[in-house]
Amino acid sequence: MMQSIPKFLTIRETAKTGILSEHCLRLMEKRNELPCVYSGNRCLVNFDRLLEQLNHPAGKGGDAE
Repeated sequence: MMQSIPKFLTIRETAKTGILSEHCLRLMEKRNELPCVYSGNRCLVNFDRLLEQLNHPAGKGGDAE
């Protein structure tokens, strides 16, 4: 079984893909909703996990039934 290496991008690089704005990504980071790791002060976004998170959002509010 071979695992793929995750793709890590800075917030600015992630915003340039057009998926979300830089402002939105930074707000998500502050709310700890962004799948990322830190290297010093730099926030590196796990791009693959972000796409998965956006495609399958966790149920917030309302009934799941």
